[in-house]
Amino acid sequence: MELRHLGRTGLRVSRIGLGTLSWARGGGEPAPGGPGTYSGLQEPYERHEQNAIDQLKTFWEAGGTLVDTADVYGDGEAEYLLGRMVGSLVPRRELVIATKAGSVPDPDRRADCSRGHLLAALDASLERLGTDYVDLWQVHAWDPYTPLEETLQALDTAVSSGRARYAGVSGFSGWQLAKAGTWQLAAPGVRHPLASTQMEYSLLQRGVEREVLPAARDLGIGLLPSSPLGRGVLTGKYRQPGPPPAGSRGASERLAPFVEPYLDETAGRIVDAVAIAADGLALPPLQVALAWVRDRPGVVAPIVGARTAEQLAEALSVEGLSLPGEIRAALDDVSAPVHRYPDQDWSEL
Repeated sequence: MELRHLGRTGLRVSRIGLGTLSWARGGGEPAPGGPGTYSGLQEPYERHEQNAIDQLKTFWEAGGTLVDTADVYGDGEAEYLLGRMVGSLVPRRELVIATKAGSVPDPDRRADCSRGHLLAALDASLERLGTDYVDLWQVHAWDPYTPLEETLQALDTAVSSGRARYAGVSGFSGWQLAKAGTWQLAAPGVRHPLASTQMEYSLLQRGVEREVLPAARDLGIGLLPSSPLGRGVLTGKYRQPGPPPAGSRGASERLAPFVEPYLDETAGRIVDAVAIAADGLALPPLQVALAWVRDRPGVVAPIVGARTAEQLAEALSVEGLSLPGEIRAALDDVSAPVHRYPDQDWSEL
């Protein structure tokens, strides 16, 4: 698989990343008893672990290197599973491990990005992952209750200490990313600028193009798109009338609200256009949608999550695909976001 530099750094990563949210049973719900304790769930857990093993093996054998996880995925379960496989299944030196910290299961507070919480969370992640460093450590969300400089100094401390090789952020809006990046450039003693930012980006969600992506490109920060398949909708699985397919997010009472915003008439036109393009190229729709976002300016590596190794292998088959210019232009047009004042003026500069 082709490698790309992560922002203005020397770190190179595969241009498709592997997401591990599905490795947490319940799609991110805390595992009963926490990571490492599976009392009464041994057989289901063994099948669950084998699925994760199959995914990582499929990804690695396809040339993938970037594996993205977080300390809140299954209350650490995803990190724990990855840690069990590193070394035994895949050599540590051949993976770029990215994890996140800062999200907290608190109904009154979405994030805690204080220095104490972040550095303690990093140490806990390293223990679960069974490694003494992560390649990329990311702040999972903006914390309005902690001074930004405190958060960024914690990132710098992590890199300076060797516990993280590079640092990034996730879920930052355009002004938040610009503030973080420019503060680092101006602050005395900050030696490790942000390498990456992670944000949802797909044919169904192009909002990052307004401010997040321009800020990232100006600052030399690489974009790692999450949900590049429009929360699964761009695969075409919801095109047929009737109830959502069994086993899909749309069929889950808990996850259906996550998919619902992308099932409206506008999204339907985009999905139909992807399906038409896919038919013309004799390819699955998901490969067309993934190739489109992978090759957008400023994008380093879309993070792909899959339920099975078979689904992942189908997505990874996009490696040899480069969309024809006329198809790319048609998809650009049908999915173009509406720019109103003041966006339309800024986008023309």
